[in-house]
Amino acid sequence: MLEREQYIPGPASGAQIQKDGDKWTLIFVRELRHSPEKVWQALTDPAQLREWAPFDADGNLGTAGSTVKLTTVGAPTPLVSETTVTRADAPNVLQYKWGGFDMRWELEALSGGTRLTLWTNIGHRFIAMGAAGWHICFDVLDHLLGGTPIGRMVGPDAMKFGGWQRLHEEYAKQFAKQFGIETLNWPPKAAQNS
Repeated sequence: MLEREQYIPGPASGAQIQKDGDKWTLIFVRELRHSPEKVWQALTDPAQLREWAPFDADGNLGTAGSTVKLTTVGAPTPLVSETTVTRADAPNVLQYKWGGFDMRWELEALSGGTRLTLWTNIGHRFIAMGAAGWHICFDVLDHLLGGTPIGRMVGPDAMKFGGWQRLHEEYAKQFAKQFGIETLNWPPKAAQNS
């Protein structure tokens, strides 16, 4: 069994950006060794979301039209947003908003697993941070579904983790090459030296 302290994320991969006017969308793709049905449950069931996602849900996200409160984990003050699930075609497409940002999940069956794709709009200065965070969340999700949970790593908890900083830098370089954008330097240089 993998211990949390032994977890090391792989290199930055699977993320890209689409830009449409002022709207920036992070697209993150990961192939998981689990069936679409099993992945769908992890995306919609509040108990499973608590094990890997950067938010808690007070209800199941698997029904179109349902209203659910999403609470960001690790925020200095609780950030709670109410969302309505706009699309829930199990186990293929799930769509809702989180804190005003569009979230679209697509699940595609592969032999022996699922290609999971997340589309989420995000401020361009935070794209590398978001990509690093989702990278770790997807790793934690894969371990959870494989029966070797390592525990949720999100928000400030994830940022303290050594692999997060490396991922952030790798994604920032990748996106700077793609779009020539400046991403948020985190942690600030002054905090790195103290």
